[in-house]
Amino acid sequence: MSSGDQYTQAEEFFTSHGVRCAATVYRPSAPVGPVPVVVMAHGFAATRGIRLPAYAERFAAAGYAVVLFDYRYFGDSEGEPRQLLDVRSQLDDWRAAITFARSLQCVDAERVIAWGTSFAGGHVLTLAGHGERLAAVIAQVPHVSGPAAVRATGLRQALRLAPVGLSDLVGSYFGRPPRYVAAVGSENSVAALAAPGAMAAFERLIAESSIRRGDHPETVAARILVKIGLYSPARTARKITCPVLIQVAASDNIAPAAAAMKVARAAPDSTLLRYECGHFGPYVDPFFPAVVADQLSFLNERVPPAPERDDRQYFVGPDFATGKNSPNVK
Repeated sequence: MSSGDQYTQAEEFFTSHGVRCAATVYRPSAPVGPVPVVVMAHGFAATRGIRLPAYAERFAAAGYAVVLFDYRYFGDSEGEPRQLLDVRSQLDDWRAAITFARSLQCVDAERVIAWGTSFAGGHVLTLAGHGERLAAVIAQVPHVSGPAAVRATGLRQALRLAPVGLSDLVGSYFGRPPRYVAAVGSENSVAALAAPGAMAAFERLIAESSIRRGDHPETVAARILVKIGLYSPARTARKITCPVLIQVAASDNIAPAAAAMKVARAAPDSTLLRYECGHFGPYVDPFFPAVVADQLSFLNERVPPAPERDDRQYFVGPDFATGKNSPNVK
């Protein structure tokens, strides 16, 4: 466990369907009563260590508890086969992480915020749309539409990926080990994310994180490539009842901003913010300070770190009508 003036930080775990999932838990050092908790997870084939601690530290410093976790099969979490991105399993991991967060001693179990970025941005919208009890949702550059993501990939790239994706999917039905592709690659490479500029942006994220290239695999089981077009969190946007902050990147060529903007219009209580950058821009300077400041502003307004306090002074004095002592207000 590490500690600071404002919060402590500890490596812990929770169990999701029998699999241990690793989590970094941040707790305010001197909470004034139970505090809200922000539950966070990484995007497509990433790990929680890639720039997400930068957000978690700011939330913790502002008085929030934070649970930042790796999905099963990824990062420091357990589960085989490795690097398997399965939507249903990841949603189960989210539910287990939220249950774990509610159990923390310092946490107000009724004030859970789900924070997701990229693919996880879609997950938090899905959870809220299916009735998960949440105080608020933050979806940063979220995947909201399978068809929109496929169109952004482009026909040529889709044709490069289809054979390995289909081969891995068919092999999975026969119990064969996964066939892997690079999670991020250079333009026109056989990689899940090979949009122009993606590789350079990913390398910068690694360079500005506390991990090194090679600490974890940078691949993904290829079967997700033929399934991603079927996953559209936007379908349940109208059913989201909690406040939602949706942050889009104007030049996003991975999770198109136009699709996420439609979700913001559909969700009953949403705030939409737009930034003039690409998909990876919000994680690093010069956009990161504004992006995280906007998140904190949203949280302070909708789920403040401390409940509203009644600052009126009370004293007990005689009730002259009854002769009994009763509370009075100054």
